[in-house]
Amino acid sequence: MNELPIVVTCTDRKASPPQADLQARALPTGDLPQRAREWAYRLRTAQSRQTALEELYQGDQWRRALALTDVASRAGFTPRLYVASAGLGLRPVSSLAPSYAATFLPRHADSVASSSTQTTQWWDHLRLLDGTSDLSQIATAAGRVLVVISAPYAQAMHHDLLALAATDTDVVLIGGATHLDGILRVPANAALRQALGGTLTSLNVRMAASWLEHCTPGRLTDPDAQTRWHHWATQAARPERYDRAPVPDETVIAFIKEMKRLHPDSSRTRLLRLFRDKGMACEQKRFAGLYTSTIGR
Repeated sequence: MNELPIVVTCTDRKASPPQADLQARALPTGDLPQRAREWAYRLRTAQSRQTALEELYQGDQWRRALALTDVASRAGFTPRLYVASAGLGLRPVSSLAPSYAATFLPRHADSVASSSTQTTQWWDHLRLLDGTSDLSQIATAAGRVLVVISAPYAQAMHHDLLALAATDTDVVLIGGATHLDGILRVPANAALRQALGGTLTSLNVRMAASWLEHCTPGRLTDPDAQTRWHHWATQAARPERYDRAPVPDETVIAFIKEMKRLHPDSSRTRLLRLFRDKGMACEQKRFAGLYTSTIGR
């Protein structure tokens, strides 16, 4: 069957807004295990509608993640898509869950932790939730796995990745945070954005699609495919340089408030573009966090 599990990350955009108690900002203060237990209880007893994860998440990044299954099929695999979530742990996209708001991004209103050490602890608690999957078991059963995650998620899932590296399986990590023996890592490369299109937010997913397109059919890694990938990436890379001035959070927040007052229907993406057009610098994830903490959604 040549099964290929593919792990991607969730998105903050949901098909419906979460109820108030399923937003991480509503968790009581206290030590992390206590907050994790409270979060698990709220998920378990939630009265809101349950939605399949493949339909719950929204946005370009998620559409690209779902499209990875088509690319994998053309590459000779039978794909199985899983999503890693700061609120749910690791689950197949067919599983059901209520809408929620939780993230590993720092300075975000719904951040579940304040340090990389805490995100790892939080993830380890999520693994105990009903319905969560074990990454190393998934990989071992299939003999391979493609993991497409950002640095914050790689830091949170560090123990899972260590266990994965210890398995005798074919593993490719797109993005991630650091190299691990036993895992072939392809670091995120912003210089490929022009060749792949889209925003930096969806870069890892687009890189994963390109990796699959360069694969030898039915094989996730082999020397010839790696050579083809590296040759293409070297030729396609176009470093991007911006002459923008870094600004403090207060400046970004003031801009967001003023623009939403003048243009209430403007999207977050539109406001970030306007902000950068004014010659000011703000990384996309930082802007998203400040936007959410200022506006709500």
